[in-house]
Amino acid sequence: MVGRTVAQYMQAGVAALHLEDQVVNKRCGHLKNKELVDEDVFLSRIKAAVNSRAQTSGDIVIIARTDALQSLGYEAAMSRLKRAVEIGADVAFLEGVTSKEEAKRACQELAPTPVLLNMVPGGLTPNMSVAEAKEIGYRVIIYPGMALGPVYAGVSAAAKELKETGSISAKGVPGVESPKDIFNVCGLKEAIEFDIAAGGGLYINGV
Repeated sequence: MVGRTVAQYMQAGVAALHLEDQVVNKRCGHLKNKELVDEDVFLSRIKAAVNSRAQTSGDIVIIARTDALQSLGYEAAMSRLKRAVEIGADVAFLEGVTSKEEAKRACQELAPTPVLLNMVPGGLTPNMSVAEAKEIGYRVIIYPGMALGPVYAGVSAAAKELKETGSISAKGVPGVESPKDIFNVCGLKEAIEFDIAAGGGLYINGV
């Protein structure tokens, strides 16, 4: 399964992927009581990815992620990452670090391998700016929940307004005065240009 996934990702032009040590029915790394597979199973996933990459035309960055820190402790989690790097992983991802000191230690021990930081506001990991993360030693930082809070707040406010007033206003969305504004962000202008260049008449009367 891992081998096919890596090969198909490469063929699709995907730049990188995470491979982790949770069971298939996984949960967010910033929740408690995550279930893990044995270290050998985790490493077999990494090895399968490395082997598939070697057999497929192109390239992809393999990111080894462990969620073992919470349940097995720092040393066990680092052992998993170090062994994953030894067999070909390109980036190490220690999920759920709980202090900047722990984060710095991990970056130092895994060097020169790039280490990834998962920045989840309100999660297990203390909040760090890009500059702080770089100073600690991280080479990659992701913000998977960046839009969750703002979207939740915006949708909740709109739902509340609809429930209380029976209508929805266009306030609070800078630069958006009509559905067309949203469609333009999603590529409407480019779609029109493409259709015209191909001789199509889909937009001949405007939109």
